[in-house]
Amino acid sequence: MSAERPTLPPARLHTEAELARDALAAPLLARAARLARWAGPDTRVGAGGELEDAQLPAAAEHLGLTPDEDGAAEASEAWRLAVDTGLVEIEDPAPEEGGPQDGPDGDDEEAAGEDARGTVTAGENLALLTGGSPADVLAIWLDGLEAAHADATAPVFDDFADLVGEDGSIDFDALDWDPETEAEFLDGVLGNLYLLTVGEGADGSPVPLPALAASMIVPDDMGEPTDDILEQVSDAMMRLDDQFRVLEPIGIVEYQPVDEALLMEEGEEAAPPADDEDVTRYGMVKLTPLGIYGIRARMLEAGVEAPAIGDLADKGADALLGGVAYYPEASARAEIQLWLARRGSDGAAAELLDAARGADPLAPLRRLHCQQALALVGAEAEPAVRAVLGDPELGGLARVWLAERGAADVPAPSEAMIFWLAIDTIAAQLEADGDLDELQGLVEGLSGQHSGFFEEAWRVDHPATADVLEAMGRLHSDKKQAKDARKAAFKARSRGGSAD
Repeated sequence: MSAERPTLPPARLHTEAELARDALAAPLLARAARLARWAGPDTRVGAGGELEDAQLPAAAEHLGLTPDEDGAAEASEAWRLAVDTGLVEIEDPAPEEGGPQDGPDGDDEEAAGEDARGTVTAGENLALLTGGSPADVLAIWLDGLEAAHADATAPVFDDFADLVGEDGSIDFDALDWDPETEAEFLDGVLGNLYLLTVGEGADGSPVPLPALAASMIVPDDMGEPTDDILEQVSDAMMRLDDQFRVLEPIGIVEYQPVDEALLMEEGEEAAPPADDEDVTRYGMVKLTPLGIYGIRARMLEAGVEAPAIGDLADKGADALLGGVAYYPEASARAEIQLWLARRGSDGAAAELLDAARGADPLAPLRRLHCQQALALVGAEAEPAVRAVLGDPELGGLARVWLAERGAADVPAPSEAMIFWLAIDTIAAQLEADGDLDELQGLVEGLSGQHSGFFEEAWRVDHPATADVLEAMGRLHSDKKQAKDARKAAFKARSRGGSAD
């Protein structure tokens, strides 16, 4: 049985110092920090810690924004982030004995309201933005990301007054809004964007918004989408357009919004583009390096396995070879290079070879990656490699490594070792789910090198012999060879049964 494969490919993260610089440059956090330094004891806030309306023009002006409605809204958003991330603290006033009492005198009530204003002080996190470590900065930024995510999934309404009942309560049912569903949808979109960004072959190109929306709506097995599905995709596009506009200022995405001219053309919503239309007009989004870090952090917090290059650098060789088993080739190489840099070449080869032993299903892949790691160790590995020339599991690998380096005095392998290595090599590729064309070429190449390969291969004492021969029967393009492989697989299974 195969080892459990990671849910996601490993991400390549920027250094903490680089990410912290990006976090400090994120427009929303930068504005929040500027307002936190601007605020003082005379700053007036409401009961929820929000800046009072009378303060917003001054706050907007301090941020270099226009003192109109848009500027005030951006200043209010930055202030909320300053509160949410602990850049400012709101101290509630302590009630005074004998203070104003509720009563028919409106002046007393107004005075009580004035006294009830909180006092604004600098939060502990404000100093950490300039004097703390990169990890401190990123921790504050992650709190900001959580706040921005909550804002992005908040309900949208045209007239809040219509939702407030006579008793002052809010009719949330009228919003047709489920916070868990909204959060799951956005997290799903961000997860798909993450996969498209860190996956093998990803080139960092922006992703069309219609493609992201369709990834959440259109079933995988659907051919031509129905009108209903297209309408759902259109609705999702517009939700995402609003949400990415909210998320861009925190620095996780670069976003080109939906062309407003399309909204005018289509009425209220932009329909998914036809094949001959410029897809960029329908919105383009790209996850930033800071976004990769942030989305990965959220996934880890949710219990999702989201590896990163460097996770295994301080682990043992067994953890390294097991961890990179299903990594794409370039990612595995990068992880091994970091491990060797941390470990040093002294003793690394012997440790890697020892970790490559085993008869479990993952062992062939460990040996494959061990061979790749030994190539990176270089000449320092030769003594350890020569020490395993007589090992039945590692002797073939050792001979291949020595031959590739042009080493002298490499003993010829026995026929049994040649066949065992062939089975082990194919077993590794099968476990890795490699490219079928490449695997077929490997199968035909190995079987073609040895006359009567299948007459001998079924006798190989390897746990994967029968499975490998069955696969060779499926993959071989020569019908006679394929038939011989299937016969050999049957013999291998029968041999295994009789041995039991």
